[in-house]
Amino acid sequence: MNRAMHDTVGATGKVKQAIMVWDMPVRVFHWLLVICFIGAWLSSESERWAMIHYAFGYTACLLTLIRLVWGVIGTRYARFSQFLKSPKAVIRHFMAMLRGHPHHDVGHNPAGGLVMFALMLLILLIGLTGYLSVKEFLGNFVSEAHEAVASLVLGLVIIHIIAAIGMSVIERQNLVRSMVNGKKQGMPEQGIRYPQYLIGSFIFLGALYFFYLIMSGSLPSLTQ
Repeated sequence: MNRAMHDTVGATGKVKQAIMVWDMPVRVFHWLLVICFIGAWLSSESERWAMIHYAFGYTACLLTLIRLVWGVIGTRYARFSQFLKSPKAVIRHFMAMLRGHPHHDVGHNPAGGLVMFALMLLILLIGLTGYLSVKEFLGNFVSEAHEAVASLVLGLVIIHIIAAIGMSVIERQNLVRSMVNGKKQGMPEQGIRYPQYLIGSFIFLGALYFFYLIMSGSLPSLTQ
């Protein structure tokens, strides 16, 4: 029986194919956040690069706030209602993985969704403690808290990367590439219809402009 090269057969016998899962706003958020976190981390130890550090950090916060809104009004798999599950569901997911019977979710699985949401909240906490540190509020305590939360986020990012690689092997599909082209294996009816390229482009350009405003000192209330 002939099949397309990228097609697979699901448990029900139906043919799976490459479908659109991640819309453009989700992909823009994901990769710009990666760049912002790496940039902020690398520029954190140099006073010369302070404005660059601020720009990466505040832009990460802006992106996170946009993502929180998109998690309510966005497309199917972008919404928190799709991947934020109860603690019981997360435990069931882990137990299924330990038994060698993982759930093959089209969007985020319960554990991955929980980690992503935690990362978003922690990014905002990094931004808040960074802002309070700039304002010299509570002295060294806030600065140390800023560094501690950043280290915690780094640990979660490493776990996220390892999990993505592991799930790519288990699901036999490249999840990193999926976050680039937006496509995963699934049934045709599971795919989203509108990738929202225009909104994704606005988010990308808006983030770049905000980064420029911080770098140029146009928003001194955030950096002085």
